[in-house]
Amino acid sequence: MTDPTPEPDQAEQDLRSVDEQIARVLQAAVRPRPVRVAISEAQGLLCAEEVVAEHALPGFDQAAVDGYAVRSVDVRTDGDEPVQLPVVGEIPAGSRQPRRLQPGQAVRVATGAPLPTLARAVVPTAFTDGHPAKVTIHRSVPSAAYVRRTGEDVQIGDVAVRQGDTIGAAQVGLLAAVGRSKVLVYPRPRVSIVSVGDELVDIDRTPSTGQVYDVNSYALAAEAGDAGAEVSRVGIVPSDPKRLREVVEGRLLMSEVVVVAGGAGGTAGDEVQAALSDLGEIDMTRVGMHPGSAQGFGRLGPDAVPTFLIPANPMSALVVFEVLIRPLIRAARGTRNPHRRTVSARLLSPVSSTKGRRGYLRGQLLRDESTGEYLVQPLGTSGAHLLASLAEANCLVNVDEDLTEVPAGEQVKVTFLAQRG
Repeated sequence: MTDPTPEPDQAEQDLRSVDEQIARVLQAAVRPRPVRVAISEAQGLLCAEEVVAEHALPGFDQAAVDGYAVRSVDVRTDGDEPVQLPVVGEIPAGSRQPRRLQPGQAVRVATGAPLPTLARAVVPTAFTDGHPAKVTIHRSVPSAAYVRRTGEDVQIGDVAVRQGDTIGAAQVGLLAAVGRSKVLVYPRPRVSIVSVGDELVDIDRTPSTGQVYDVNSYALAAEAGDAGAEVSRVGIVPSDPKRLREVVEGRLLMSEVVVVAGGAGGTAGDEVQAALSDLGEIDMTRVGMHPGSAQGFGRLGPDAVPTFLIPANPMSALVVFEVLIRPLIRAARGTRNPHRRTVSARLLSPVSSTKGRRGYLRGQLLRDESTGEYLVQPLGTSGAHLLASLAEANCLVNVDEDLTEVPAGEQVKVTFLAQRG
């Protein structure tokens, strides 16, 4: 099935703008309810609570380097004259034995070891002769030198991780450092991907005449995963209305987003809409974009789950996903800016687009090392079906609705795609 191109008079009428469609979609974004998970499972998720430290970090004064714990007043050298101090003990990292330092003494300490009482600084081993019994110190150090003070990093009552922060490796480490084994997070929104079409076969079978591989459920599932979703690739569902309705109804109970590829455009799209009509209202419309103009969106089931009906053409399906569905997933995750990064770039070759629609054309984004200017080389602009060119692309070239031709050398808006390798 392809995304049919309307006749010219039809194309000028009843087109909803891309921006209006995006706004409608984003209004439906709902975060999944927060869940408490082990910090080892929290990476990449958004924190759903203010994590207040109940323990200081560090929890005690400790040596920042291997050396000698001293009172700073005892190691003030006079010019080039070294200072000698008796070494009255050694404290390894992890020691739990309290020790008190007397005036005019030194205690050998390892990195991370607790400082003895009255010690105010650590002299690095490199500043000494390293003697284990009577150390000669060649350089003085000020008070607090080479010491990690209690609460220097985080104090009791400080917010260690804020609500809305993305939990990365550093945040996981900080949670562990303040003694948190679990944290409240917003889970990844669950997205179900369904492919509809009697012409489809799975990739482990050989297509007969008139049959094609199911590209969409695999490609869109990969896109959803890249957007940060927990993905269920349902795969191929026959166009039988009863079976299609049963499958989609079941997915509505376990998803925050449902995507039906092959559900928009032509007679097959009308049949899909009719099969799902009693699950809720689906707004079938033409959006002023190319490719992927024909599409449907509604909130189905008792939980009003955002549901998309998108074209069967893989290129069109992927562009619709990028422009509309990916931002919804990102918004449902709580991402502050759900849209991809955009920049202005200079065209290296001319491009053409469809009148009255915003064009999304494949391209390779480059950067001039000498000037820092972004350059973009369009790819495969002769057809909306060229999936191979999208695989080579690292950006989408956005062409305004009122333009049909853009010459080489002009500046255009470019949307980054996922980075490869």
